[in-house]
Amino acid sequence: MTDEQWQAVFANYSNASFVELLRGTSPHLLPALGAGAPEDPMVSAVPHGTTVLAVRYRDGVLMAGDRQATEGFQVAHRTIDKIYKADDLSGIGIAGAAGPSMEMARLFQTEVEHYEKVEGDGLSLEGKANRLAQMIRMNLPAAMQGLIVIPIFAGFDEKAGVGRIFKYDITGGRYEEAEYFAQGSGGKDARDSLKKRYRKDMNKEEALRATLEALLDAAEEDIGTGGPDLIRGIFPTVKTITRSGFGEVPDDEVRRACEALLVERKGRL
Repeated sequence: MTDEQWQAVFANYSNASFVELLRGTSPHLLPALGAGAPEDPMVSAVPHGTTVLAVRYRDGVLMAGDRQATEGFQVAHRTIDKIYKADDLSGIGIAGAAGPSMEMARLFQTEVEHYEKVEGDGLSLEGKANRLAQMIRMNLPAAMQGLIVIPIFAGFDEKAGVGRIFKYDITGGRYEEAEYFAQGSGGKDARDSLKKRYRKDMNKEEALRATLEALLDAAEEDIGTGGPDLIRGIFPTVKTITRSGFGEVPDDEVRRACEALLVERKGRL
């Protein structure tokens, strides 16, 4: 191989976008984002993740999701994780067709890591939100066939010193929410709940309570959203993103908060 040919090969790997690198060198390794979806009547039976949400609070952003995935009118999975770490200061919550959603989340993690390795510096929070929008746009042909992927992206903006939340539409349109947002089949019910309970500058405990109440309200109204399962010990996944990084609210803490809310609700019946 000549020097010019070797230079051309290595030039490809200097691309700061991992998605564009795969598209140019090994398109067969890309998940089926943008490849379209077959017109298959079984598409309706593909497992779907249901409700995820993000709430701004005093120290950053709290992200949470129920654990259930549905397949038509059946429960496909009871313990699916819907909140993924993108990097130390951001996370992605998945809603929609479970398989493509998880593929997109993992590819996004690699995209962010690849950019930092190539450029020697991390993407800004705005830059990450824009990269995710591009991936959602790539999935539009599949979305038109029913394999919809519409995540929530949130993170801590070090320059502004605040948590920020971004929502999307199926075309890749990106919009910022100032306070909270919920996505998925129970998203509207969760948003209605947060509308009543959200207040500016909540501390972590207050934000956790508002978040879990929103998921409980969604589970009561939406058949696709899974509520706390006391018998199996299954509770919502809750993550925090602050100046200190991406963290997880311990299961025991989530359990205690859920149990207290359920006892409180039972007392009102």
